[in-house]
Amino acid sequence: MPISLSPQMMRQIIMEHYDNPTFKHKPESNIEKYESINMNSSNCIDDITIYLLNDNGVVSDCCFDGVACTISTASTDIMCQLLIGKSFDEALYIIDQYKHMIHEEDYDDTVLDEAIVFMNTSKQAARIKCATIGWDGMEEIIHSCSKEHK
Repeated sequence: MPISLSPQMMRQIIMEHYDNPTFKHKPESNIEKYESINMNSSNCIDDITIYLLNDNGVVSDCCFDGVACTISTASTDIMCQLLIGKSFDEALYIIDQYKHMIHEEDYDDTVLDEAIVFMNTSKQAARIKCATIGWDGMEEIIHSCSKEHK
């Protein structure tokens, strides 16, 4: 995705993922096979549960459910889209690059696809937690799964 997105295009992508999130639902079957974590924020309405289906160190499925603001919903939906099918190492790399971008550090934009629309989040410090809550939860789940299988 080109870094030269206009603010209007960025807003449109965010609103599309908020209005029609593909991955905002509980697992459709075998919920007991999913790892999950509840994430909430004292600064916003965000109270979401992240679900991950681990297939030998690969994110074979992920989704989320709960109540969340526009930024949190859109960023978590985009995260799920990016991580399905990725190995844990690849997923952690993407998460790391996203967080570098959010905190205005050097990052690899080639792995972020639509997540690049959150590149200006740091200019609104109160929104950083919203933009990272799902990503933080997914990172915790992956680290937990990785420790269990060592």
